[in-house]
Amino acid sequence: MRTRRLVLTAAAVAAIAATATACGPDNSDTSAAPAATGPAATGPAAPAAAPTTAAPAGAAPTKTTPPKSSAAPSAPAAPGADKSGYGQACGANDLDFTAKAETQAGGYILISAKAKQGITCTLPATHPVIAFGSGGIEAGPFEHGTGESITLSGAKTAYAGIMAKTTKGNQAVQYTDVVIGIGTPDPNPASVPVGTTPVDKPVVTNWHTLPKDAVPAS
Repeated sequence: MRTRRLVLTAAAVAAIAATATACGPDNSDTSAAPAATGPAATGPAAPAAAPTTAAPAGAAPTKTTPPKSSAAPSAPAAPGADKSGYGQACGANDLDFTAKAETQAGGYILISAKAKQGITCTLPATHPVIAFGSGGIEAGPFEHGTGESITLSGAKTAYAGIMAKTTKGNQAVQYTDVVIGIGTPDPNPASVPVGTTPVDKPVVTNWHTLPKDAVPAS
Protein backbone atom coordinates (compact mmCIF):
# COMPACT_ATOMS: atom_id res chain seq x y z
CA MET A 1 0.00 0.00 0.00
CA ARG A 2 2.77 2.35 0.83
CA THR A 3 4.49 1.54 -2.38
CA ARG A 4 1.30 2.35 -4.34
CA ARG A 5 0.93 5.71 -2.55
CA LEU A 6 4.48 6.58 -3.48
CA VAL A 7 3.79 5.78 -7.11
CA LEU A 8 0.62 7.93 -7.12
CA THR A 9 2.42 10.77 -5.37
CA ALA A 10 5.24 10.69 -7.92
CA ALA A 11 2.74 10.78 -10.77
CA ALA A 12 0.96 13.76 -9.25
CA VAL A 13 4.20 15.67 -8.86
CA ALA A 14 5.08 14.99 -12.48
CA ALA A 15 1.71 16.26 -13.61
CA ILE A 16 2.04 19.48 -11.61
CA ALA A 17 5.50 20.07 -13.05
CA ALA A 18 4.20 19.60 -16.57
CA THR A 19 1.32 22.05 -15.92
CA ALA A 20 3.71 24.70 -14.57
CA THR A 21 5.88 24.37 -17.65
CA ALA A 22 2.94 24.81 -20.00
CA CYS A 23 1.59 27.92 -18.25
CA GLY A 24 4.94 29.63 -17.70
CA PRO A 25 6.21 32.78 -19.43
CA ASP A 26 6.70 32.81 -23.22
CA ASN A 27 10.24 31.75 -23.97
CA SER A 28 10.06 33.20 -27.55
CA ASP A 29 12.97 35.46 -28.43
CA THR A 30 11.69 39.01 -27.95
CA SER A 31 14.92 40.42 -29.21
CA ALA A 32 14.14 39.35 -32.74
CA ALA A 33 13.95 42.13 -35.31
CA PRO A 34 10.51 43.69 -35.62
CA ALA A 35 8.41 42.76 -38.59
CA ALA A 36 9.34 44.71 -41.67
CA THR A 37 6.93 47.45 -42.64
CA GLY A 38 8.33 48.15 -46.09
CA PRO A 39 7.16 46.88 -49.45
CA ALA A 40 8.38 43.38 -48.69
CA ALA A 41 5.73 43.09 -45.97
CA THR A 42 2.94 43.42 -48.49
CA GLY A 43 4.38 41.21 -51.14
CA PRO A 44 5.67 42.26 -54.52
CA ALA A 45 4.37 45.57 -55.83
CA ALA A 46 1.70 45.48 -58.55
CA PRO A 47 3.08 46.31 -61.99
CA ALA A 48 2.70 49.97 -62.90
CA ALA A 49 0.01 50.82 -65.45
CA ALA A 50 1.27 51.48 -68.96
CA PRO A 51 1.65 55.24 -69.49
CA THR A 52 -0.83 56.91 -71.84
CA THR A 53 0.87 58.13 -75.01
CA ALA A 54 0.09 61.78 -75.39
CA ALA A 55 0.46 63.68 -78.64
CA PRO A 56 3.54 65.91 -78.57
CA ALA A 57 2.87 69.59 -78.13
CA GLY A 58 2.23 71.41 -81.38
CA ALA A 59 1.57 68.20 -83.32
CA ALA A 60 -1.07 68.38 -86.02
CA PRO A 61 -4.40 66.86 -84.97
CA THR A 62 -5.27 63.52 -86.45
CA LYS A 63 -7.19 64.00 -89.71
CA THR A 64 -10.62 62.45 -89.69
CA THR A 65 -12.01 61.47 -93.07
CA PRO A 66 -15.64 62.58 -93.27
CA PRO A 67 -18.10 59.94 -94.39
CA LYS A 68 -18.92 59.99 -98.06
CA SER A 69 -22.29 61.40 -98.87
CA SER A 70 -24.71 59.00 -100.43
CA ALA A 71 -26.60 61.79 -102.12
CA ALA A 72 -26.44 61.94 -105.87
CA PRO A 73 -24.19 64.71 -107.23
CA SER A 74 -26.03 67.84 -108.17
CA ALA A 75 -26.44 68.39 -111.67
CA PRO A 76 -24.29 70.80 -113.09
CA ALA A 77 -25.58 74.37 -113.58
CA ALA A 78 -27.34 74.95 -116.77
CA PRO A 79 -25.03 76.53 -119.41
CA GLY A 80 -27.41 79.44 -119.85
CA ALA A 81 -27.32 80.89 -123.32
CA ASP A 82 -24.23 79.02 -124.44
CA LYS A 83 -25.06 76.96 -127.56
CA SER A 84 -21.60 76.69 -129.07
CA GLY A 85 -22.40 73.22 -130.39
CA TYR A 86 -24.25 74.78 -133.31
CA GLY A 87 -20.96 75.73 -134.93
CA GLN A 88 -19.89 78.81 -136.84
CA ALA A 89 -22.18 78.64 -139.88
CA CYS A 90 -25.82 79.56 -139.34
CA GLY A 91 -28.56 77.07 -139.97
CA ALA A 92 -32.21 78.05 -140.17
CA ASN A 93 -32.79 76.52 -136.72
CA ASP A 94 -30.22 78.96 -135.26
CA LEU A 95 -32.27 81.97 -136.35
CA ASP A 96 -35.51 83.74 -135.62
CA PHE A 97 -37.26 85.01 -138.79
CA THR A 98 -39.94 87.56 -139.47
CA ALA A 99 -41.59 88.45 -142.77
CA LYS A 100 -43.17 91.76 -143.68
CA ALA A 101 -44.95 92.83 -146.85
CA GLU A 102 -43.49 96.01 -148.34
CA THR A 103 -44.97 98.15 -151.13
CA GLN A 104 -41.74 99.53 -152.57
CA ALA A 105 -40.66 98.30 -156.03
CA GLY A 106 -44.15 97.05 -156.83
CA GLY A 107 -44.39 95.03 -153.62
CA TYR A 108 -42.00 92.52 -152.04
CA ILE A 109 -41.48 90.53 -148.81
CA LEU A 110 -38.76 91.70 -146.43
CA ILE A 111 -37.24 88.82 -144.46
CA SER A 112 -35.45 89.65 -141.19
CA ALA A 113 -33.17 87.18 -139.43
CA LYS A 114 -31.66 87.32 -135.92
CA ALA A 115 -29.60 84.74 -134.07
CA LYS A 116 -31.47 82.99 -131.28
CA GLN A 117 -30.49 83.91 -127.74
CA GLY A 118 -26.97 82.81 -126.91
CA ILE A 119 -26.00 81.87 -130.49
CA THR A 120 -23.34 83.48 -132.61
CA CYS A 121 -23.20 82.27 -136.20
CA THR A 122 -22.32 83.48 -139.68
CA LEU A 123 -24.56 83.82 -142.71
CA PRO A 124 -22.95 83.07 -146.08
CA ALA A 125 -22.24 85.91 -148.52
CA THR A 126 -25.13 84.90 -150.74
CA HIS A 127 -28.93 84.63 -150.65
CA PRO A 128 -31.16 82.42 -148.49
CA VAL A 129 -32.80 79.36 -150.02
CA ILE A 130 -36.44 80.36 -150.56
CA ALA A 131 -39.27 78.05 -151.60
CA PHE A 132 -43.06 78.30 -151.67
CA GLY A 133 -45.45 75.42 -151.15
CA SER A 134 -44.94 71.70 -151.01
CA GLY A 135 -44.18 71.72 -154.71
CA GLY A 136 -41.03 73.68 -153.97
CA ILE A 137 -41.34 76.74 -156.18
CA GLU A 138 -37.85 78.00 -155.49
CA ALA A 139 -36.74 81.63 -155.78
CA GLY A 140 -33.83 82.42 -158.08
CA PRO A 141 -31.07 84.90 -157.21
CA PHE A 142 -31.83 88.56 -157.75
CA GLU A 143 -28.17 89.48 -157.36
CA HIS A 144 -25.66 87.49 -159.35
CA GLY A 145 -22.65 88.56 -157.34
CA THR A 146 -21.85 87.83 -153.71
CA GLY A 147 -21.47 90.24 -150.85
CA GLU A 148 -19.84 89.81 -147.44
CA SER A 149 -20.72 87.15 -144.91
CA ILE A 150 -22.63 88.46 -141.88
CA THR A 151 -22.02 87.37 -138.30
CA LEU A 152 -25.21 87.42 -136.25
CA SER A 153 -25.36 87.70 -132.47
CA GLY A 154 -27.63 89.48 -130.04
CA ALA A 155 -29.76 92.18 -131.71
CA LYS A 156 -27.84 92.26 -134.98
CA THR A 157 -30.20 91.63 -137.92
CA ALA A 158 -29.75 90.52 -141.51
CA TYR A 159 -32.25 91.27 -144.28
CA ALA A 160 -33.21 89.70 -147.60
CA GLY A 161 -35.94 90.80 -150.03
CA ILE A 162 -38.21 88.40 -151.95
CA MET A 163 -40.02 89.40 -155.13
CA ALA A 164 -42.67 86.68 -155.18
CA LYS A 165 -44.05 87.44 -158.67
CA THR A 166 -41.89 88.72 -161.49
CA THR A 167 -44.20 87.95 -164.41
CA LYS A 168 -47.12 89.75 -165.99
CA GLY A 169 -50.60 88.28 -166.09
CA ASN A 170 -52.66 86.23 -163.68
CA GLN A 171 -50.88 82.89 -163.83
CA ALA A 172 -49.58 83.20 -160.25
CA VAL A 173 -50.29 80.61 -157.51
CA GLN A 174 -51.38 81.79 -154.08
CA TYR A 175 -49.33 80.78 -151.00
CA THR A 176 -49.49 81.82 -147.37
CA ASP A 177 -46.08 80.63 -146.15
CA VAL A 178 -42.48 80.76 -147.28
CA VAL A 179 -39.86 78.13 -146.48
CA ILE A 180 -36.42 79.54 -145.63
CA GLY A 181 -33.18 77.58 -145.58
CA ILE A 182 -29.52 78.53 -145.14
CA GLY A 183 -27.31 76.72 -147.59
CA THR A 184 -28.27 73.74 -149.74
CA PRO A 185 -29.55 71.55 -148.33
CA ASP A 186 -30.60 72.88 -144.95
CA PRO A 187 -31.76 69.94 -142.80
CA ASN A 188 -33.97 72.17 -140.65
CA PRO A 189 -35.63 74.86 -142.81
CA ALA A 190 -38.05 77.31 -141.23
CA SER A 191 -41.59 77.98 -142.36
CA VAL A 192 -42.63 81.64 -142.01
CA PRO A 193 -46.16 83.00 -142.63
CA VAL A 194 -46.38 85.74 -145.28
CA GLY A 195 -50.10 86.12 -145.78
CA THR A 196 -51.82 85.33 -149.07
CA THR A 197 -49.19 85.96 -151.72
CA PRO A 198 -49.28 85.37 -155.49
CA VAL A 199 -46.13 83.51 -156.56
CA ASP A 200 -44.65 83.12 -160.04
CA LYS A 201 -40.93 82.91 -160.82
CA PRO A 202 -39.87 84.49 -157.53
CA VAL A 203 -36.42 85.99 -156.89
CA VAL A 204 -34.54 86.85 -153.68
CA THR A 205 -31.68 89.20 -152.81
CA ASN A 206 -28.52 88.36 -150.89
CA TRP A 207 -28.33 88.91 -147.15
CA HIS A 208 -27.69 92.54 -146.16
CA THR A 209 -27.17 94.40 -142.92
CA LEU A 210 -29.50 97.25 -143.98
CA PRO A 211 -33.11 96.77 -145.08
CA LYS A 212 -32.78 99.38 -147.85
CA ASP A 213 -30.13 97.22 -149.50
CA ALA A 214 -32.50 94.23 -149.58
CA VAL A 215 -35.03 95.82 -151.96
CA PRO A 216 -35.33 93.62 -155.10
CA ALA A 217 -35.46 96.50 -157.58
CA SER A 218 -33.21 97.48 -160.47
